[in-house]
Amino acid sequence: MSLVLDIHALHSLPPSNINRDDTGAPKSAVFGGFPRQRVSSQSWKRAIRHDFERALGADAVGYRTKRVADLVSDKIQELTKAGGGEWDRDRADAASKSLFAAAGIKLTAPKVREGEQPRGEETGYLLFLSPRQIENAARFLIGSEGAKPGKKDAKELLNSSHSIDIAMFGRMVADAPDYNVDAAVQVAHAIGIHESEPEFDYYTAVDDILEDKEETGAGMIGTTQMMSSTLYRFATVDLDSLAENLGNADAAVEATVAFVKSFITSLPTGKQNSFAHNTVPELVYVAVRDTRSLSLVNAFEEPVRADDRASRRLKGAQRLAEEAAQLQTSYGFVPTASFVIGLGDLPAPFAEIATTTTLPALDGQVRDALRGEVQA
Repeated sequence: MSLVLDIHALHSLPPSNINRDDTGAPKSAVFGGFPRQRVSSQSWKRAIRHDFERALGADAVGYRTKRVADLVSDKIQELTKAGGGEWDRDRADAASKSLFAAAGIKLTAPKVREGEQPRGEETGYLLFLSPRQIENAARFLIGSEGAKPGKKDAKELLNSSHSIDIAMFGRMVADAPDYNVDAAVQVAHAIGIHESEPEFDYYTAVDDILEDKEETGAGMIGTTQMMSSTLYRFATVDLDSLAENLGNADAAVEATVAFVKSFITSLPTGKQNSFAHNTVPELVYVAVRDTRSLSLVNAFEEPVRADDRASRRLKGAQRLAEEAAQLQTSYGFVPTASFVIGLGDLPAPFAEIATTTTLPALDGQVRDALRGEVQA
């Protein structure tokens, strides 16, 4: 029996540019034949990782960097200094490089621009390592007096004790696939439930000195693009895969509880100072399933349009509840537990298929639902 948790949200954004493409325009997509605003899954996963760090502490999340060898060298120097026998930098660097060589992970000297300080050797791509993996590696190298580790030792050090974000979002190591970690969490690109297109904001900046002298004209003129949408957001957690990645079923339950909360409260910060798009979802529907994950995005294949009888977000909530109910009736995909959080009348359409709750209460309810399924 599989165990998954699906989380769905309706999240309205005011005019903003929360996630932009290479031209500076808000990201978009065509769905159902209509243009929609889009916020990439990568953007929201980064926001969730930052929220993990805030809520769980820096030790709970990994480092995603090319400079992993420097992290191990830094930790070696920190630990040996605390023990009264500090290694110099060259010795620490040599030990660190031997670890990655044993793992088959290539390090090369980075290109340094004129005026920059030289840096240690780097991987050719961003590599995810957890704080525990870095510390375990440093302690092993110190204990072996810097002797080159074997391949088996390297794999044990770098492929266990994963942080919560590595276990959830996975890790790909291009030149050493044995160190890949399959993601236990899938996050969809958020898309608008209605059609929308970017708009342009024309702005000017006034030169204060010229203004004081009563001279006319702008000191700067420019444009920026923006969009405003109600987004459908979706993510799913595979509890079995997460337990395998973390090495513990109870840890997987706690990590999932943390993920649900961060999914709800996190927010990408693209151009936040310009637009202050500081909203939270107006509706969240959580379903625990022992079958398979189910996105409800097709509820919005036809764009939602407001009218005199109902707002766009109320119609969105109704569409979402209808899609969930039809999947239960027509396909038999009935959740083992389901919960809904919403503002005003938005939870009402879910009355027959979910327990209405609040964010403070949701942690305990999700934890109990998952533990009940794990124990069963």
